[in-house]
Amino acid sequence: MRILGGMDTYGQLADFLQARRGQLRPEDVGLRTYGERRRVPGLRREELAMLAGISAPYYARLEQGQSRNASPEVLDALAGALRLDESERAHLHALARAPKKGRAATRPRPERVTGATRALLAAIADTPAIVLGRRTDVLAWNRQGHALFAGHLDPAAPDDPRRRPNMARLVFLDAHTRDLYADWPAKARAVVGNLRLTAGRHPDDPLLAALIGELTMHSSEFATMWADHRILACDVADYEMRHPLVGTLTVTQQTLQSPQGTGPAMVVATATPGSGSATALTLLAHATAPGAHPPASSVDGTGIPAAPDATAT
Repeated sequence: MRILGGMDTYGQLADFLQARRGQLRPEDVGLRTYGERRRVPGLRREELAMLAGISAPYYARLEQGQSRNASPEVLDALAGALRLDESERAHLHALARAPKKGRAATRPRPERVTGATRALLAAIADTPAIVLGRRTDVLAWNRQGHALFAGHLDPAAPDDPRRRPNMARLVFLDAHTRDLYADWPAKARAVVGNLRLTAGRHPDDPLLAALIGELTMHSSEFATMWADHRILACDVADYEMRHPLVGTLTVTQQTLQSPQGTGPAMVVATATPGSGSATALTLLAHATAPGAHPPASSVDGTGIPAAPDATAT
């Protein structure tokens, strides 16, 4: 498995093609096997080449990282044969795009939050919101965003680039964040899928390569999900969360990105109006307000407020 190394897009293209071919069975694409035994799961190279209408030797060179001139038409044919969705198709084209020549790799500029974004965070103070950089670094959050996603961390941590939390690290390496999601694998797959998209768009980002390498080394679950080459543009998703202060609630996490798809993104969490989850968010706002203390009646023997199940709508 190639982690990211120098973020070689051709190496990533070869790995992507091989992984996705291995995930397709002959019956998925209408091929008859007549009961023959196969040494490996998935389609054979020549079968995928036939489905895409290209020669088997040429496809083999693509999958081995030896060919660097795949046309958009060939890529579209491969995307169709591999049953890729639109996000996966765009990712395939990004991986096949030749890097610009004559430009030495430079250290990425530090990501910053604009004054307008900070004003927006303040304007929606009652709604949990965090601002993420392209490598999922937490660049800023409002009080509710901190309370919902990472109340166990220092609220001022995003202000110091040396201490900034990273959402991918939190999801895979932090016990509190892992326990926060009732369906942790779904959240983890979303994180990996978005990182895959980012890696395809920014193959020359050494900080992203370092993050992927760190997560691969310290989390076998991340390494397995990364090797699947699943692509997931997760802009809107519902998650059941088990919050230590307000109990279980279901929120819709929406990622708001600039029209150009560049710069930091804002993740906002909302709940259905009038639902128990909306009540839980209101309770969280009161419980974490400056100087607030949990009501005595809501605290159990552990010192943590006990809230009713807030998933009911």
